[in-house]
Amino acid sequence: MTSAEAAPTAAFQITVQPSGRAFSANAGEAILSAAIRSGVGLPYGCKDGACGSCKCKKLSGAVHHGEHQSKALTADEEAAGLVLTCCAQPLTDVVLESRQVTDESAYPIKKMPVRVSTLEKKSHDVMQVRLQLPAADTFRYHAGQYIEFILRDGARRAYSMANAPHTQAETPGVELHIRHMPGGKFTDHVFGAMKEKEILRVEGPFGSFFLREDSNKPIVLLASGTGFAPIKGLIEHMQFKGITRPTTLYWGGRRPGDLYLHDWVLARAADMPHLTYVPVVSDALPEDGWTGRTGFVHQAVMDDVADLSGHQVYACGAPIVVDSARAAYSTQRGLPEEEFYADSFTSEADKHGG
Repeated sequence: MTSAEAAPTAAFQITVQPSGRAFSANAGEAILSAAIRSGVGLPYGCKDGACGSCKCKKLSGAVHHGEHQSKALTADEEAAGLVLTCCAQPLTDVVLESRQVTDESAYPIKKMPVRVSTLEKKSHDVMQVRLQLPAADTFRYHAGQYIEFILRDGARRAYSMANAPHTQAETPGVELHIRHMPGGKFTDHVFGAMKEKEILRVEGPFGSFFLREDSNKPIVLLASGTGFAPIKGLIEHMQFKGITRPTTLYWGGRRPGDLYLHDWVLARAADMPHLTYVPVVSDALPEDGWTGRTGFVHQAVMDDVADLSGHQVYACGAPIVVDSARAAYSTQRGLPEEEFYADSFTSEADKHGG
C-alpha cells in the first residue's frame, strides 16, 4: 500500500448480552449509531450525551467517550464500567449488557415528506398535530416510538407518536402532542405560523420506548405533561391487542388543564377494566377546584406501591421526573433497573446544560 492510499477503517464487533445480538461498529463511530444502523434496539433518548437513557454495563472491551454531560455519566459510573452508547466509540471488540434489547428487529428508519393535516389546540400550550404520510408509503413503528423533524438548517426536533400503529388503517398518519416552549424556534412556528397543508420533512421511527409484550408483570405508566403522548400510544396498542395486564397510569401536571386529554383517559379506563387512572396535580390554584391527588407524580407511585420488584415501569416526560423515578423506584421500592423503560423529553436547553 502506498502512503497515498487510505488505510481501511477498522470495524469492531459489538455484542449485547443476554440476547446475543451482535453488530459491527466502525472506529470513530458511536456504538448507538451503529446499533440503529443495524436494527438492534439498544435503549436511548436524546442521542446527545445529556439524558443517560442509553447507559449500559460494559462487560468487556474498551471504549472512548466523546463529549457528554457528567449528570448523564459520572466519573464513578464510568470507572465502574458503565458506558453511554450515544457517545462511546469502540477501541476494541465490546460486550455490553442490556436486558432491554430483545431479539425483535427494529423497524427500518426512513426519511419522508409529511403534510400537516390538522392542528388542534388541546390546552393553552399543547397543540395536537396530525401529519399525513405519503400515500404510497408504509410507515411501521412500535407504539411509543418517536420521529424527528429535520428543519431547514439541519437541526432536529423529536416528538413521540401519540397514536398506536394500528390506527393508521382508519386514519392514515401520525398524531403528535407539541408543547409550546416560548423562544423555541420550532414550537414558536407551530403555535404562531404553522398552517394545514404545510410540508415538513421527518425521519424515523426512533427510540426503545415500547411495550415489552413477552412479560405478564403488572405495569405502571408514568407521564408528566406531554410525556403522555407515547403513553397514549401504548394504551391504544394494549386495547387493540387485548393485553389485560394490570396497568396503572399516573399522569402529572402543574395545573388540571395540563392533563389535556383527561376525558379521553377516563373514557379508556371505563372501557378497559384492567386500567386504573391516577391524575396528579402539583400546583393547583383555588379557582381550579381540584379535589384529586396532589404533589409530585413520581411520588404518588411510591405512596401507592410499597414493592415494585414484580412490576414494569414505563416513564416519559421531563428529565427531572424520569430521573427521580428511576433512582427512587430501584433504591426504595425494589424495581429491577432493567424493568424501568424511559423516554426523557430533553429540550435543546437540557442538551446544552442550559
